[in-house]
Amino acid sequence: MFRYEQKYLINWQQYRELRQVLNVMAVHDRYAGENGEYMIRSLYFDDMYRRAYHEKQDGIYQRKKYRVRVYGCSDHVIHLECKHKEGAYIYKESCSLTRTEYEELLSGEPMFLLKKENQMAKEFCVDFRTKLLKPDVIVDYEREPFVFDAGTVRITFDKHVRAVSVGNSIFSADAPSLHVLPEDSLILEIKFTGYLPERIQQIFKVRNLNQCSASKFCLCADKIREPVTGM
Repeated sequence: MFRYEQKYLINWQQYRELRQVLNVMAVHDRYAGENGEYMIRSLYFDDMYRRAYHEKQDGIYQRKKYRVRVYGCSDHVIHLECKHKEGAYIYKESCSLTRTEYEELLSGEPMFLLKKENQMAKEFCVDFRTKLLKPDVIVDYEREPFVFDAGTVRITFDKHVRAVSVGNSIFSADAPSLHVLPEDSLILEIKFTGYLPERIQQIFKVRNLNQCSASKFCLCADKIREPVTGM
């Protein structure tokens, strides 16, 4: 099911104000740790023409991108995901991988995916072979998630967004990273199915927040390709 997505680049003062309100109106989702957040690491794939990157930058209406996502650099949960985008609407498909399957995929051998019942896994295998997909960038951040209205509304704060080179293992907690946002900035995302309740709309209307594209994938891909200076 497609969900509507809104993104905002906010500062830490705005975050603290919004968090105070959301703590009263919503709840942290069940995966949040004791501090209300968890760490996400995603390895994004792209082809030799960097089609996923350029389609996002060019604002192509209908597009998709593939990634492998883990949490807290652990291999307990590994998901191969495809994020579809149609204008402001998103839809995510997911398939679980074992550590062995992930290593096989990373070595350029995706054929095991054809044996899975998951249709997205099969499509990824075909795209991997025909479009010559390869790892492009690793994206790290801490996410604080709130859910509202029986889960139909999800509001997340993505903090300390960082780029990591694909030369590092996604399971390496000490992999060197580069911050991609200004020091006083973080990303607010609002996702909902159907209609955003008026009381939630009002929280953001009164603060005059400006929507933006804020693609963590593109920001990190740009950062990791910045020329090294001062050598």
